[in-house]
Amino acid sequence: TCYGLQALQHRGQESAGIAVADGSTVLVSKDLGLVTQAFDEAKLSALKGFVAVGHARYSTSGAASSWEAAQPHISAIDEVLIALAHNGTLVNTEGIREQLAAEGVRFRAGTDSEVAAQVIGAITRKTHHLRDGIRFAMEQFSGAYAMVLASPDALYAFRDPNGIRPLCIGELPEGRGWVVSSETCGLDIVGAAYLRDVAPGEIVRFSAEGMTSEQGVPAGRRASCIFEYVYFARPDSVIDGQSVYQSRRAMGRILAREAPAAADLVLGVPDSGVPAALG
Repeated sequence: TCYGLQALQHRGQESAGIAVADGSTVLVSKDLGLVTQAFDEAKLSALKGFVAVGHARYSTSGAASSWEAAQPHISAIDEVLIALAHNGTLVNTEGIREQLAAEGVRFRAGTDSEVAAQVIGAITRKTHHLRDGIRFAMEQFSGAYAMVLASPDALYAFRDPNGIRPLCIGELPEGRGWVVSSETCGLDIVGAAYLRDVAPGEIVRFSAEGMTSEQGVPAGRRASCIFEYVYFARPDSVIDGQSVYQSRRAMGRILAREAPAAADLVLGVPDSGVPAALG
């Protein structure tokens, strides 16, 4: 997970964190700064488990740089802890935050990601099924989210119904496990083979029994964020089947018309393989 975060360091430099689960509990270590500043060999050796989620933060809401705002965020389901990491921006969390606060939930970070972790925990306490909590949260949220969540014995990955933010799945060699990453470069650094992307609105669960999937909310109109292709992502990554490098080449391509002096900048020409959302 630490290697994966270093490969994704370009996505955020404010803070870094890792949560691990060992079958009975979840432990989180996080700090301000780069991944190499937040973790050393001593901190990593203390993180023992078989499920892990990590995050490198670039703030889009809440405190710009604070330990409380660093992810993953923890939520308690009675005596069980879960840890959530989120890429994206939720635009309707104020009402949800007020309702949870009225029910006695305490907030420390002031971020939309913390609200996500707490609402999943609150609903799961009532239903006793974590996927019910995730599904309820997906039904309530508006905005962009690609999330990973660690319970004591499983990893969950889920994505907003429009697929705004990227999330891909890889498999380690010799059946050693699964990897989920914002970009394929996070798979490459640990030797995981790219399998597919988490589909819009999908919930994927990874456990000792393997990988299972269900549709959490119906998929909507595809709306990939153009900034993933022109700013956020590394050029050697592949997002939703599209090479970031080739997408950038296509978006900067000049096509000459009949008059040699006339040229147009073409964004997403039909034969370029660029997603329609970029056109």
